[in-house]
Amino acid sequence: MSDTGRRAFVAAMIGAFGAVFGVAGLGHLFLRRWKRAVAWFVLSLGATAVLLSTVFTEAQLRNLQFMLDVQQWPQTVLIPLFVLLSLSIFDAYLTGRRATAEAAVDACPYCGQPIDAELDFCHWCTRRFDRAQ
Repeated sequence: MSDTGRRAFVAAMIGAFGAVFGVAGLGHLFLRRWKRAVAWFVLSLGATAVLLSTVFTEAQLRNLQFMLDVQQWPQTVLIPLFVLLSLSIFDAYLTGRRATAEAAVDACPYCGQPIDAELDFCHWCTRRFDRAQ
C-alpha cells in the first residue's frame, strides 16, 4: 500500500472509530484539516439536535440518562445520523487521498528519502535544509 493509500486508510479508520461514538470529523483531525473537522462535528451535532427535537418532548430531552440511551432513539433519527457519519468517513478518506496525492514529494538532498514540506529538516537523517524564502 502506498503512502497515499495508507494515510487515507488511517484517516478513514480514525473517522470510523469516532463514528462509533457519534463523533464526526476525527479522521479530518488526523489529516490536520481543522476547519473541515469542526464543520463535520458541528453539522453532526446540529443534525442530532434537530432530529431529536422533532421526536422527543422537551421533558425527555432534558433527561440526560434518557438521551444517552441510544437504543430508545427511533430509526428516523438513527438512519440520517448513520448516513451523515458515513459521509464524514468517506470524506476523510477522499481528503486523505487528495491531500497526499497533491503534496509534492520532495526528496532529501542528503539521504534521498521523502521529506515533509512543512519541516525545515529531514526526519530521516536529521540534517537541516537551506531553503531560500
